[in-house]
Amino acid sequence: MITKEATIRNATGFHIRPAQLFTEKANAFKSTITIKVLATNTEVDGKSILGLMTLGLEKGSVITITANGEDEEQALDELVKLVESGFGEA
Repeated sequence: MITKEATIRNATGFHIRPAQLFTEKANAFKSTITIKVLATNTEVDGKSILGLMTLGLEKGSVITITANGEDEEQALDELVKLVESGFGEA
């Protein structure tokens, strides 16, 4: 199991499009993915769009992404990269 922190960078926060992109990427891996919000200590399944949407993440929110499984390193690297890129939004 490995963990990294990431910061939500896109101006509109973690709305439906970023949540969809995140779950699509997370579901491409066999590893279990969890997201934890540091400010509230809330944790959800990173492969659940509904779970992600309940977090209400805004720009500047810090999250911890955890991957556990056979492809955990690749999964974590790609998911952190996606979040840090602002989900491709300007």
